[in-house]
Amino acid sequence: MHPYGPGLVIATKGGITRQGPAKTEYVGRAGYLIQCVEMSLRRLRLEQIELYQLHRIDPRTPLEESLGALKLLQEQGKIRHIGLSEVTPEQIEEASKIVEVVSIQNRYSLGDRRHEETLKYCERKGIAFLPWYPMAGGKQLKAEHLSADILGQIAARHTATVAQVSLAWLLHKSPVMLPIPGTSRVDHLEENVAAAGLNLSAEEVGELDAAAGF
Repeated sequence: MHPYGPGLVIATKGGITRQGPAKTEYVGRAGYLIQCVEMSLRRLRLEQIELYQLHRIDPRTPLEESLGALKLLQEQGKIRHIGLSEVTPEQIEEASKIVEVVSIQNRYSLGDRRHEETLKYCERKGIAFLPWYPMAGGKQLKAEHLSADILGQIAARHTATVAQVSLAWLLHKSPVMLPIPGTSRVDHLEENVAAAGLNLSAEEVGELDAAAGF
């Protein structure tokens, strides 16, 4: 995508090592995070990363060390904003004593509400909430033997896809919600973006919640 067009906000994460397809380790040491940022700047061909998020809080490293390193890089102008991933409201409170936290990236979808309290916290504090794996709703409904037909019915009413309905539900859910669906094709990207223009009624949102068991 380089050179980047105007108005594009580039965000990335750091603080993880991968030893295999299903084997990861979270590393929050200051030296490692500094290296992660420097390498991201090089790969992305940027002088400053707009949003840099800590992949996970490393229980073996003091939070002050991890976020202190990101704060130093922020002061140096290498990152503009700092975010966290997979955290609780209590962890956000602790982190906010060290840096200004502008975004939270937790797993959340129509069928996965484990971070409902974190979303509510972000709404109160005006913090952006970036759900990862945001279109898992249909799969999870089917996996739990719940009625997923409502997704297809609502999609048909709007001449939309099930994926677009899942994204539209997220956008209706909260004003701080910013879904980050993955894509590998331009047409898929365009389909995802079009979901922002899909207006679900309050009744349809209620139908989706009921189908998901909420």
